[in-house]
Amino acid sequence: MRANKIQTIWNANQSVICGWMNTESPYIAEMMGVKGMDAVCLDMQHGVAHIQDVYHVMQAISATEAAPLVRVPSSDPALIMKVLDLGAYGVICPLVDTAEEAADFVHASSYPPMGGRSYGPVRGTLYGGPDYFAKANETIVRLAMIETASGLENVEAICATSGLDGIFIGPADLAISLGHLPGPEHSNDEVEEAISTCKAAAHKAGIKVGIFCSGGKGANLRRGEGYDLVVPSHDAYLLDRILKAEIALARGD
Repeated sequence: MRANKIQTIWNANQSVICGWMNTESPYIAEMMGVKGMDAVCLDMQHGVAHIQDVYHVMQAISATEAAPLVRVPSSDPALIMKVLDLGAYGVICPLVDTAEEAADFVHASSYPPMGGRSYGPVRGTLYGGPDYFAKANETIVRLAMIETASGLENVEAICATSGLDGIFIGPADLAISLGHLPGPEHSNDEVEEAISTCKAAAHKAGIKVGIFCSGGKGANLRRGEGYDLVVPSHDAYLLDRILKAEIALARGD
């Protein structure tokens, strides 16, 4: 089975730099991979993509060296199965608040005996190879999102879930859940303490930890702090920032 670049980078004790797509454009997906992202994640939770878009975006990422990921909108087993069948090499599941929910996520994303995923990988074998079924469980990356006060309270139990490869911190929702406004890195002491607690719990359990960042500078900061996967914002935000700057230059502002 084709190696998962995320695991390859982790095995070298390095951090993954992951692109993030709120749009459903295969062109942007391919560009992110070509420009050097280690992985590219299609966001089905807050982005505009639907299940019919996943196939084309996974194809586009496959033309590059980046690993294809999907953030699903929920822990729905049918949807998790579908994005994996279409070639996702990793799944990020939002709003995991308990160890039981983490275990359900692992079960939905794994073939028996590890889980209950139904067989029918369709495009998965085209991307992964003919031995997909034999090696999918060990190759696919499963990240449970910690983004609420409940998730924070249960983070050690969540991290101890068998088969879970890591957690992914959603700092904006975590800040809101703790009664604060979202902000950039180190803008709130309580939120930063919560984020550090999550990282420590993951590493204590021997699993990885990813985090969404405010931009490239914030991603580099988090890399230095020991986070294993960093997202330097998303495509729509980056385009918005560049457009504002270029329009201002065009107007002579």
